[in-house]
Amino acid sequence: MQKKNMTLDEKYMKEAIKQAKKAYALDEVPIGCVIVYQDKIIGRGYNRRTTDKNTLAHAELLAIKKASKKMDDWRLEDCTMYVTLEPCQMCSGAIVQARIKRVVVGCMNPKAGCAGSILNLLEMQEFNHQAELTTGVLEEECSSMMKQFFKELREKQKKKKKQ
Repeated sequence: MQKKNMTLDEKYMKEAIKQAKKAYALDEVPIGCVIVYQDKIIGRGYNRRTTDKNTLAHAELLAIKKASKKMDDWRLEDCTMYVTLEPCQMCSGAIVQARIKRVVVGCMNPKAGCAGSILNLLEMQEFNHQAELTTGVLEEECSSMMKQFFKELREKQKKKKKQ
């Protein structure tokens, strides 16, 4: 794990945060993602699981789908993914399958993360592809958005119980 290209990483993480805010506005867990190729965003996504009633509607998978369409290829070999929360096992597997070169993570997810927290699917030598991993980019901003979302969710649930 390296801390290089911080200014470029921060620029694109801010774009991922914009996507996460779209999820937040829909009362979805605020996770956002962008995929960059040659300094251009080619895929954007934000969490839509509840809205779409679809387990697969994770920010990363939606961004991969859009980027693959833009590249006209399932291989995203020279791309970098910026995601506000550490990817789960499903998304980490999709990142490996898509051959994404590099993944930049905002904050870690100790309960479900598979880019270093529970395990690291992105850097397993047993797979035919590994992704370079950078973590902690705009970590405080990403983390505080998640904490705020869950705090508000708990307050809403308390109010419902009282009614």
